[in-house]
Amino acid sequence: MAATTTAVYTVEGMTCGHCVNSVTEEVGGVSGVTGVKVDLDDKKVTVTSDGPVDDASVRAAIDEAGYEVRD
Repeated sequence: MAATTTAVYTVEGMTCGHCVNSVTEEVGGVSGVTGVKVDLDDKKVTVTSDGPVDDASVRAAIDEAGYEVRD
């Protein structure tokens, strides 16, 4: 069994439940992603997977949802 991998992204522009749903849906569709937790107060998106997930794919999904990853 593969170890769970967690990555945390700081995302700008999220302000409401709709934002949370958009980001969760887009990032959840990335191959290998098993969970997405969005924290509006901290502007953090925590992505879990059962192995490495392509960072560029997660960033593209957040962008597709209409938000920006802050490095």
